[in-house]
Amino acid sequence: MHVISRKRLKIFWERFPESEGALTRWFRVMSMTDYANFADLRKTFPSADKVGNKIVFNIAGNNYRLIAVIHFNRKKVYIRHVLTHAEYDLGDWK
Repeated sequence: MHVISRKRLKIFWERFPESEGALTRWFRVMSMTDYANFADLRKTFPSADKVGNKIVFNIAGNNYRLIAVIHFNRKKVYIRHVLTHAEYDLGDWK
């Protein structure tokens, strides 16, 4: 999958340095794997959830949330938000 863009991850881990390892692992797995559909994605990320047209990933033991739009047919992952759990709960990302 082509992940767009790693820059959002970097900006987030500059604010929260403890998230860097988990976000780097997520990026590596997503970049090295092609998923045909959401069910295929859930084999690797069983806690991923669909919320409308977005997919929400739990990162670092549910401390952070990564929200992405994935176009499986084009093999593209668009990172929309990386949030702390508290920021996610506010719901401003919707």
